[in-house]
Amino acid sequence: MTFIQVVINGLLLGSMYGIAAAGLSLIFGTMRIIFLAQGTVIVFFAFVTYWLFVKAHIDPYICLLIVVPFAFLVGLGLFYALFRKAAALEDKNVSLLLAVGLMYLIENSILKVWSASPRGLDISYSGISLVGGGLRVSVLRLILLVLALVSAFVVYMFLKKTRLGTAVRAASEDMEATTLQGINSVWVCAISFAIGIGLAGVAGVGMATVYSFDYQFGFSFAIKALVALALGGLGNVFGALAGGLILGIIENLTAFYVSISWIEAVSYGVFILVLIFLPQGLFGRRGVVKKV
Repeated sequence: MTFIQVVINGLLLGSMYGIAAAGLSLIFGTMRIIFLAQGTVIVFFAFVTYWLFVKAHIDPYICLLIVVPFAFLVGLGLFYALFRKAAALEDKNVSLLLAVGLMYLIENSILKVWSASPRGLDISYSGISLVGGGLRVSVLRLILLVLALVSAFVVYMFLKKTRLGTAVRAASEDMEATTLQGINSVWVCAISFAIGIGLAGVAGVGMATVYSFDYQFGFSFAIKALVALALGGLGNVFGALAGGLILGIIENLTAFYVSISWIEAVSYGVFILVLIFLPQGLFGRRGVVKKV
C-alpha cells in the first residue's frame, strides 16, 4: 500500500508539471521555440489568483473563469508585442533570448508588486482528503489532476475538431506549406501562443491552491516542465501531460526510497538519458535520426 500511495502522490504532483509542459508543447509545435518564461508566467498567474482570493474573496477555482481568459489575452498581447517578428526568423535564438528577458522582467515585476515573501492560500477545504483502502488523497491535489486532464482534453478536441485547430496541426508539421495553402501563419502562431499562456493560467491557479510560491519559483518550475516535455515528446499535448505525471512519480519515489536531496539529480539525470537514448520522447513522433 505504501508504494501505491507514493505513486498516487507522484501523479498528483506531476499534474502541475504536465499542465506547464502541455503549454510549452503547443508553443514549440508552431513557433519552434523553448519558451523559458513559462514557469515565471505561471507564478505570475498564481499571484493574480492569490490577489483575487485575498482582496476580492473569490474562490480560486472560480478564479479560473477570470484568470484563464485574462491569460489568453495576455498571450495574444505578448505574441504581437514581442514574438511576432522573432517567430518568423529562421534563427530561433532571438525568440529564446526574448523569452529569457521576459522571464526576468516578470520576475522583477512580481518582486516589486508582491515582495519576496512566499505566498500561499489558506482555503477552508484545503485539509480535506479522500480516505479509503488504506490510501489518502488530498482533494486539492486531486482537483489539480482533474484540471490537468480536462485542460489537455479541451486542447486535444480543439486541435482535432476545429478548423483553426487543424490549421495549428498543419503549421506544426510544415509552416511554409501551410502558408502556401493560404492559411494565416501569424494568426495560427498567435492562437497557439495564447492557448499556451492560457494553460499557464490554469497551472497558476493550481499552483496557488497547492503550493507555497515566491517570485523566484518560476525558473526551476520551467526546467521541470522542460524535463516533462522531453519525457513525453515535443509537439504532443497528451505526451507532455504524461511526461509530467511520470516525472512526478519519479520524484516522489526518489524522495521516499532514496532521499529528498536526490530529487533534482535524479530528475535531471533522467532528462539527460532521455535526450541521449530517446530524443523523440516516450510519446513523440518517431522519425529518422540523422547520423553524424
